[in-house]
Amino acid sequence: MERRGKRFNQIWLTEEQTPNMKLSLRVNRVLVNKKSDYQEILLVETAEYGRMLVLDGAIQIGEREEFCYSEMMAHIPLCAHPDPKHVLIVGGGDGGVLREVLRHKNVEKAVLIDIDSDVIEAAKEYLPTLSCAMDDPRAEIRSEDALSYIRSVSECFDVAIVDSTDPVDFAAGLFESSFYEEVKKALKKDGIIIAQTESPFSDTKIMIEAYKNMKSVYPITSLCWGAMPTYPSGMWTYTIGSREVDPSTPRHTVPEGTKYYTRDIHKAAFVLPPFLKDLLHDK
Repeated sequence: MERRGKRFNQIWLTEEQTPNMKLSLRVNRVLVNKKSDYQEILLVETAEYGRMLVLDGAIQIGEREEFCYSEMMAHIPLCAHPDPKHVLIVGGGDGGVLREVLRHKNVEKAVLIDIDSDVIEAAKEYLPTLSCAMDDPRAEIRSEDALSYIRSVSECFDVAIVDSTDPVDFAAGLFESSFYEEVKKALKKDGIIIAQTESPFSDTKIMIEAYKNMKSVYPITSLCWGAMPTYPSGMWTYTIGSREVDPSTPRHTVPEGTKYYTRDIHKAAFVLPPFLKDLLHDK
């Protein structure tokens, strides 16, 4: 009998995305496997999506597909804002959203706050295509509790991007109305906040609650969506709030180098399928 060696000793990364659904990816190499003060950090090289960051068993970002998420989180609010100069990023220690934010030449300063310095250091060493903007002189990288920092500033930012992990443990509060209220105080009058708000299929309740909480704080609240292949269901939502700016209208030229975001994608992202409208109805 012929033994096919490549069939043996395989390593697979499996994320349990819901109690009834899993995603498995073949792992070529384990780069980081450690427990920080806040979470389990795993950074692997996969055959399908390249290097991938996994926190507490949940896939955060992969080299091949991250642009779908990073570009939407950054360019939707920055292209909608009249003149975004100061940007706050909560979470996002991998650096992908920061990279996209700093594609905008009019941005003068971007403050990235991720509570876990070990995530930032791992990204710097093993995810250079994502973390490449961390050395930009316009970037300020802080490893601390984001809420404490936000409470220390007032009307400082034009855009706030909440690039959080799933709403568990220390990240749970980032989906609540009280947090959105604190961010509102840190934003200028024409400021915009965008937050990732999970999948309408696998995390329906979380999405609805986040939208409802945002709507209770900001008079203009919208939901938009896009593709994200490695996240549960592949369909991902983003909730946006502001006091006076309509986020569905792009006002600026698309930055060079985008692979997902365009002006047409921006406008189309706010066109919700009927089932999604029904989920948000009266919320």
